[in-house]
Amino acid sequence: MKEENMKKISILIPCYNEEENVGPIYEAVIEEFKQFEEKYELELLFIDNDSTDNTRPLLREICHKDKRVKAIFNAKNFGQFNSPYYGMLQATGDCVITMVCDFQDPVELIGKYIAAWEEGYKIVIGIKTSSKENKFVYWIRSIYYKMIKKFSDVEQIEHFTGSGLYDRSFVEILRDLKDPTPFMRGIVAELGYKRKEIEYEQPLRRAGKTKNNFYSLYDAAMLSFTSYTKIGLRMCTFMGMGLGLLSAIIGIIYLIIKLLYWDTFPAGTAPMLIGMFLLGSIQLFFIGFLGEYILSINQRVMNRPLVIEEERINFDDKEDNKND
Repeated sequence: MKEENMKKISILIPCYNEEENVGPIYEAVIEEFKQFEEKYELELLFIDNDSTDNTRPLLREICHKDKRVKAIFNAKNFGQFNSPYYGMLQATGDCVITMVCDFQDPVELIGKYIAAWEEGYKIVIGIKTSSKENKFVYWIRSIYYKMIKKFSDVEQIEHFTGSGLYDRSFVEILRDLKDPTPFMRGIVAELGYKRKEIEYEQPLRRAGKTKNNFYSLYDAAMLSFTSYTKIGLRMCTFMGMGLGLLSAIIGIIYLIIKLLYWDTFPAGTAPMLIGMFLLGSIQLFFIGFLGEYILSINQRVMNRPLVIEEERINFDDKEDNKND
């Protein structure tokens, strides 16, 4: 028999066009949680980022047959970072476990996360030690993580995708941040409590196609760069100083040679054109880099809501009025 004041564990699963996975992930999570159902109450929360397939009808069916399952439907696609972050703030458990819908975060991690939480850890995260995805992609990711870690002002966590368990006390810290462009991986590294890391091998997607593309990966990379590194700005400064000094030296040498060999040394236009195109391309590159920082600042200054809800299911009246 369940205790009246037993603790609640929330499991958050963000989804977007996952009609092939929402049913199986629900069943897998319920099965995995059976070992804890005498100790903890379960809240399984799906937050859908404006799916265009059959994901939402399937979620409605699941919510109808199991009141432990809740769903939030976003009014539009608010991106891969805002939607999960917002979902964490809507969860009501004493801790929140986040997992992806495509089974690339193994459901077996749930038990390991809870065991570490019972040991006293307020943050427990999954770390990929290997992956069954494309080896080249994994290698590129490894280089990216090492680069961010090297240039960041704060500790960065390699091969941490966001999956983990977060105690209610840390979720309240996230709520107080009021960050309109949250980067969870950086926030955990910068502001999180002492954590435990659970290693795992990332499996392939169970079904469907990945929603990541060049633009989404680039967006993630730029968000981490502009939020946690100064390397872009410092590169602009140092390279500008270095090229300016180099240009001055070349100009002086060119002038001296011309004065010494006035009649035999042709000035020509090729050096000027090459130099002009070189400096112009470098300037454009760094203007774009500066633009990324300005864009990040602009998004934070506007302070827009993380997401706008269209519908929520199986929340009571008190929770329905919650708009954090």
